[in-house]
Amino acid sequence: MKFSIEKNEHYALIQPQEEKLTSMISPKLKSEFMLLFQEEHTRIICDLSDVKYIDSSGLSALLIGHRLCREESEGSFILTNIAPSVKSLITLSRLDDVLTLIPTNAEAIDFVKLDNLEGDLDA
Repeated sequence: MKFSIEKNEHYALIQPQEEKLTSMISPKLKSEFMLLFQEEHTRIICDLSDVKYIDSSGLSALLIGHRLCREESEGSFILTNIAPSVKSLITLSRLDDVLTLIPTNAEAIDFVKLDNLEGDLDA
């Protein structure tokens, strides 16, 4: 699987550089989410701009990322730049109420920074 990762103190941005997230790719993506989580990156932005097709295995990988960030650590897991075909599948699967979908990386970064500030205020 080809991908790029940008890490900083507030978030990690991962971009799968694959057109299809299928059972051939998904295990590697799940592994990357787990590695980021082990490195204490609890705010992950997943840029899907290259992804045009996703199957149930791909959805499962995204749900792993969501579970690690949201349920294990109260962080953020955000999907950005979602193709209409992928968004349609997310909606049909009724995961649009579970996953955080934000149109652009810039908006997702702002969301993460705001979430981080709110976390600091609550502490």
